[in-house]
Amino acid sequence: MGLSRRDWLARALAAGAAGAGAACGGVPVTPQPDGKRTTPRRVVGTAGTAETTVVPGGADPATAAEWRGDSEPFTLGVASGLPGPAGATLWTRLAPRPMQEGGGLDPVPLRVRWEVLEADGTTVLRSGITVAEPAWAHSVRVSVDGLAPDRAYRYRFASGAATSAVGRFRTAPAPGEGSRLRAVFASCQQYEQGFFAAWRHALAEDPDLVVFLGDYVYESSWGRRHVRKHDPGVPRTLEAYRRRHALYRGDPDLQAAHAGCAWLVTWDDHEVDNDYAADLSQRGESREAFLARRAAAYRAYFEHMPLPWSMAPRGASMRLHGHLDWGGLARIHVLDDRQYRSAQACSPPGFAGSRVVGPECEARLDPARTMLGAEQEAWLAGSLREARARWNLIAQQTLVGRCDQRPGPEEGWWTDGWDGYPAARRRLLETVRASGAANPIALGGDVHAFYAGELHEDFDRPGPRPAMLEFVGGSITSQGPAQTRVDALREANPNLRWGAGGVNGYGLLELARGGASISMRGLDDAADRASRVRTLRRFELRDGVGRLES
Repeated sequence: MGLSRRDWLARALAAGAAGAGAACGGVPVTPQPDGKRTTPRRVVGTAGTAETTVVPGGADPATAAEWRGDSEPFTLGVASGLPGPAGATLWTRLAPRPMQEGGGLDPVPLRVRWEVLEADGTTVLRSGITVAEPAWAHSVRVSVDGLAPDRAYRYRFASGAATSAVGRFRTAPAPGEGSRLRAVFASCQQYEQGFFAAWRHALAEDPDLVVFLGDYVYESSWGRRHVRKHDPGVPRTLEAYRRRHALYRGDPDLQAAHAGCAWLVTWDDHEVDNDYAADLSQRGESREAFLARRAAAYRAYFEHMPLPWSMAPRGASMRLHGHLDWGGLARIHVLDDRQYRSAQACSPPGFAGSRVVGPECEARLDPARTMLGAEQEAWLAGSLREARARWNLIAQQTLVGRCDQRPGPEEGWWTDGWDGYPAARRRLLETVRASGAANPIALGGDVHAFYAGELHEDFDRPGPRPAMLEFVGGSITSQGPAQTRVDALREANPNLRWGAGGVNGYGLLELARGGASISMRGLDDAADRASRVRTLRRFELRDGVGRLES
């Protein structure tokens, strides 16, 4: 008999028992640290032997040592990501003292065993051996395939006598199949401004997937009434960004949310530097210095996320955009609006940064300005055009809809959001319309408030049917505008049909072939570890309607 949901949650952070290995499938193509690519060596034997892969550093698992310490090495938990119909990417990191340099480990490779089990935890289906390389902060990632579609599985890692927590993920339905998807979408989890009670409630929603939309860590300390503190300083080096990620990943509620289901992730600005734009920093660092900092931040991000080796950064570049198909039910198009964007309009030369500008900032209207870059815009057009899913979700960072920041006779546009790039926004919405993709919905975060709206190519002359609907799912902890401010913005911007401020939380998306619902879930108080959650508003969507119906 399988475990009950309550029993599984109780064990999600407990160490699993070590087990015997079984033959495994799937060999990913992996990039070397210098950007070269290689196919890892694979040793396959008869049933009962494990697959061995060599990770980019080239260490041989046969000669790598196993963990021999007395302390717990799997302090940062486990995670899975990018689920397909045959598997997912599994992650962990060995770091017995994660806030110390190197995670408290000597700079030597360590051999790690991994296992994928049936949902009831009784049978090992896939297993293998890999290496945790010091060059990658002793992080481990394995892209597993050969599994059945639309089924729940468990997984765990071990090295020496130490075993990790047990994780859980569900594979995507087979192409053309799938009748439901239950997903949480969330963003903005400033560690100092609240506890991660939202993740405890999100896990209790029993999601198939978490879609995280950026600001996973914050490089800066800001806000009021801090409940806990960052490690000192603003990260600028690889070790400093590693410590910042390790601090966040040490939170038990966040660990449980990662262990509970697969994640699909993108970033925003705070994973590197507030308001950065491509190769420009907020404080005017030289291009060379900032790109070195960005390379460190991207590498630390990759080291702590359940992403495959094929997505590893190459210096200061890392392709994060792509799509994930949930059978024939949904295609999720994941965007990156930071790495390739034009500098914010009317910022001082050599600086990035946000401000509110009026008609005097004519540069804002320049049609050459971009949020996504030409290559990503072309990719998105193709991804939408080729989509055959019943629902198309565009997972991106922020509020897409027009939002005049100066309710009244004067206009005011926030230059760091889509309002700072109106021509690029129009291209986006025209692309969505022209693609014919079914039921397009934009999911967003960043603005620390909840919104639901309708998106038109021309907000001054909206047509009878919007190009896309939009839902912004608040923030996990980050402080935002009060309800009075949100009400004033809604009054000034008719495309914003609903909003909630002064509350933290997340969105819950439930898709079926005939319709969908989106519930905006708000905490009573993010500063309370035991905070309750409530539904602020629930939206029901009908297949093919394309409007927000009251």
